[in-house]
Amino acid sequence: MTHAIVVHETGGPEVLQWEAVSVGDPGEGEVRLRHTAVGLNYIDVYFRSGLYPAAAMPFTPGFEGAGVIEAVGPGVAGFAEGDRVCYGTSPPGAYAERRVIPASHLVKMPDGIDDRTGAAMMLQGMTVEYLIMKTCPVEAGQTVLFHAAAGGVGLIACQWLKHLGVEVIGTVGSDEKAELAKAYGAAHTINYRSEDFVERVQEITDGKGVPWVYDSVGKDTFMGSLDCLAPFGTLATFGNASGPVEPINPAILGPKGSVYVTRPTLFTHASHRPRLEEMAGNLFDVVLSGAVKIEVNQTYPLKDAAQAHADLEGRRTTGSTVYTV
Repeated sequence: MTHAIVVHETGGPEVLQWEAVSVGDPGEGEVRLRHTAVGLNYIDVYFRSGLYPAAAMPFTPGFEGAGVIEAVGPGVAGFAEGDRVCYGTSPPGAYAERRVIPASHLVKMPDGIDDRTGAAMMLQGMTVEYLIMKTCPVEAGQTVLFHAAAGGVGLIACQWLKHLGVEVIGTVGSDEKAELAKAYGAAHTINYRSEDFVERVQEITDGKGVPWVYDSVGKDTFMGSLDCLAPFGTLATFGNASGPVEPINPAILGPKGSVYVTRPTLFTHASHRPRLEEMAGNLFDVVLSGAVKIEVNQTYPLKDAAQAHADLEGRRTTGSTVYTV
């Protein structure tokens, strides 16, 4: 018998229950995976709270993990029993000691990346990849605004953008987080609790604004993010840490400089297997080169997922968080 976190009703962290579950054999195109580490991401909170509806109840949350293939179902090519693999775009179900998962969501882990790093980097790292390579593709010499710069996605982004020759303005929630973001590549940091980030962005850019804003905070920063854009700039809103963005009248985008707003998702990008392999390959390359270091700053036993969620929502975490299995 194996164990997993099971959610029977949406709500606060207390709904995350550690229970014995059964895991069957893999079917067509599937493998059975024994997790060695599981990643924590804010999207897990959205599903647990009900902001994003689960396909069915009860359910096991989690989209990211690393482990070893125990069994291979019929019709699976390119994977074998004993392979070390990781993923960041699976159907929910990562909060488990073992799971059955479609092989199409997996990639093999390079020898130079350990399991804990693999579990911590895939969802967040591939999110950074599509944001800066496809959604709002950067060029050396540009200045961009990245909210939550000391979080898991933010620290990866700060390093990767600096590696590409881009100047990062990062918002953070404390002076300690400001120092962390600077240590990982942010050229400027703004503590939004004590500073007006719109005013500071305008000061830093001499009133020009930035071509790209990357915003995972949501409601609290959305309108300000629009005001940070240069004419024809783009706001990529890719998360709702402060709550969902209120509906807007698109007519406001014209007076703000004919700016653009987009709401991309990793799952759309990863639904095409060649693109998934490209994203993972780019991420592996930049990590193996040493240009981007994956900072796993918190670890919890998987059975303590409720505490991990409470700490994440309380903004008591930095970098990446991993569950040990």
